[in-house]
Amino acid sequence: MPVAPRFSPRTIGIGAAIVTVFVWTAFIVIARASAGRSLSPFDIAFARICGASLVLMPWGAWLVMRARASDPTAQSSFFGLSPLPLRLTAIAGVFGGLAYALLAYTGFVFAPAVHASVLMPGSLPLWTAVLAAIVLRDRITPGRALGLALIVLGDLFVGGASLLHALEGGAIWKGDLLFMSAAFCWACYSVVVRKHGLDAVRATIAITVFAFMTYVPVYALLAAFGAVASRLDTAPVGEIAFQMLFQGVGSVVISGITFTRMIQYFGPVRSTMITALVPGLSALGAVIFLDEPLYWNLIAGLLLVTAGILFGVQRSRAAVVKTTAPVVASAARSGIDA
Repeated sequence: MPVAPRFSPRTIGIGAAIVTVFVWTAFIVIARASAGRSLSPFDIAFARICGASLVLMPWGAWLVMRARASDPTAQSSFFGLSPLPLRLTAIAGVFGGLAYALLAYTGFVFAPAVHASVLMPGSLPLWTAVLAAIVLRDRITPGRALGLALIVLGDLFVGGASLLHALEGGAIWKGDLLFMSAAFCWACYSVVVRKHGLDAVRATIAITVFAFMTYVPVYALLAAFGAVASRLDTAPVGEIAFQMLFQGVGSVVISGITFTRMIQYFGPVRSTMITALVPGLSALGAVIFLDEPLYWNLIAGLLLVTAGILFGVQRSRAAVVKTTAPVVASAARSGIDA
């Protein structure tokens, strides 16, 4: 029988990066378009978690059952639904499963998509570089620092002018603060994944199980007693189903797994440099689908961001080639980002 072809780690890493960038770009455009419709930000988060749970919770239960069949002492949590220990499930779930979604969806109520394009994926490389240096002892090389600087400069070209207007008053600054907080939470999650060497599927299942067990029952009770203004009972069924499909299955199941795969291959800092493509692409999507104007600074920002990504990655690869074989082997065994 012919053996099915197996993809190399490099092919899987690049494919995961492409899918992640596409879904994150669509996430910003769709979330902004949904902000003024029938569902509130907390309703969208509810639909996101429920949609992802339909796929991931049975998957998690199956993984735990299979692990316990071969090893009765295999660790799990939340009644055997999460394949990770309770502490790790809670840490990853707070940052990657709950806080990020609530902060991001609420931010779209106050600020436009261009602000989200700059402040969420645009600030992510900086947050991750700082956290990786503190937690993982990852050294920020001069080449990587220059790449990050070009990315930041490109992000400022894309949305700098609009961010300056946010300082003049109004409620836009609230959305900006929420977007930056969401980026910080996702950077924390990416570093946790790298530090503990979490498997892509298990990490995504764990954060979804945590969000479902903590957020869904609390929000349902608050909505039932009128403590929060939920619109789930009046929103069209089609809109709820769409949010469950895209925000849950697409943004959580698919991009959650591909993002973790990307971290495992590229490392947290280089992964977030790749996702820095999202600001320009999502801003372009806002131009096409949300009728936002296209200016010269968008083109300049895209060029700078792309140059920063290529320069940072190439310098990192060059450093790997110059490293001696024993050091490379040791780094590979310990999971250190090259």
